[in-house]
Amino acid sequence: MKTRIIAVALVLLVLTPAAAYAQSLVIFVRHAERADGGAQAQTMTSTPADPLLSAAGEARAAKLALMLADAGIKAIYTSEFRRTQDTGKPLAAKLGLMVQAVASRDATVLVSKVKAEHPKDVVLIIGHSNTVPEAIKAFGGPAVKMADDEYNAIYVLAPATGALTLIRY
Repeated sequence: MKTRIIAVALVLLVLTPAAAYAQSLVIFVRHAERADGGAQAQTMTSTPADPLLSAAGEARAAKLALMLADAGIKAIYTSEFRRTQDTGKPLAAKLGLMVQAVASRDATVLVSKVKAEHPKDVVLIIGHSNTVPEAIKAFGGPAVKMADDEYNAIYVLAPATGALTLIRY
C-alpha cells in the first residue's frame, strides 16, 4: 500500500506544474482506535473526553509509521487531543519530527499554517472523523464522509492539472 501511495503521488507531481499548488502532498488519516474510557485506561493525563489509544490503536499507529516512513513527510499536524498526537508519535520519532498540535475547531487555521510553514512539502494531518473531511475541503478537495468507526482510511490530496486530486486508500 505504501508503494502505491508513493507511486501515485510521484506520477501526479511529475505531471503538474510546480506553480499550481503549495504542498507536494497532504496526507490525511483519522486517529487510531481509542481506549474505551474505562478505569484501566485512565491516567493523570487522560480523561473520558480525551482518551488514550487502545492496544489496537497503538498497533495501528506503529503500522502507520512503517507505511509512511519513506513518504517524504516533513511535518505532522494533529488536533489538540491525545489520540491524534499519540497516533503521530511513532512516525514523528522515526523521522525526527515534532508533532504539531493545532486546535481542531477551525480547519482554515490549520490550512493557513500548513501552507505558510511547509510550502512544497509533504505533510501528514491526523484528525477525527469530523475534522478530516473539513480539512480536506479547506484545502480545496472534494467533500468526503468518514464513518465514526473508520480508522483505516488514508486520504492523499495531490495536485493534478488545474485541480486537486483526492485519492483514498
